[in-house]
Amino acid sequence: MGDAVTADAPLLEVRGLKVVFDGFSAVDGVDFTVSDGELRFLIGPNGAGKTTLLDAITGLTRPAAGSVRFSGQELVGRREFDIVRLGVGRTFQAATVFEQLSVLENVDLAANFRRPFTSLFRRRKGVEAGVEQALQTIGLWSHADRPAGELSHGQKQWLEIGMLLVQEPRLILLDEPVAGMSKEERVRTGELLQQVARTSTVVVVEHDMGFLRRFASAVTVMHEGKVLCEGSVADVQADPRVQEVYLGRARDERRTVEVDVDVDVDVEAVS
Repeated sequence: MGDAVTADAPLLEVRGLKVVFDGFSAVDGVDFTVSDGELRFLIGPNGAGKTTLLDAITGLTRPAAGSVRFSGQELVGRREFDIVRLGVGRTFQAATVFEQLSVLENVDLAANFRRPFTSLFRRRKGVEAGVEQALQTIGLWSHADRPAGELSHGQKQWLEIGMLLVQEPRLILLDEPVAGMSKEERVRTGELLQQVARTSTVVVVEHDMGFLRRFASAVTVMHEGKVLCEGSVADVQADPRVQEVYLGRARDERRTVEVDVDVDVDVEAVS
């Protein structure tokens, strides 16, 4: 069969994935499927295995067992660089931008990934259309000449997304993109993700339940290295297993419970 792609194959298909650290199964037999064009949220408590799953998909961690197929091609065993070249982009919890370079220089540098090697030594006149488009999309075109180190926390996260967009990935994996953001930045980020999902498939690891309720359509919940449930926001909020994991057994179901930093969830709202 090899790496042949079928027309109806999901963009990302994880089967029986297992990642073990010193005898502990951080990811324990996970099946996870994402279709082309989805904006999928991946949630769960700390230690659920969400980031480790992303690490295994992107080649940062070698799984003990299982398969990860992207657009019909097996990713397990491939180098991180090769997985990026296939069209998988990823951000981490802390933005990794070059703070001494300008916003424009950061995105232009990322664009080198898809340019012919010989073009790297040519002096370019003006701003490449793809670079300008990425900066317009992330809302930083007016900040193009600013050093990246002067940006706010949220703007740095948007810049990193722009550095992915200019590489034209088919799948973008974002690890807690709104962590530490202001309320206004979280809203802007959610709107940005919806815009990005029109051209790329997006998987978002997130803790912020308010952000999830506002912007998610499809949700996968992980707990203790396994997939607990999947479905719409309404589906997962109504699932008693999710309520148990996030809220615990509340004696008074009318009280408000803090689920994560700066996010309050009324128990009635999730039941």
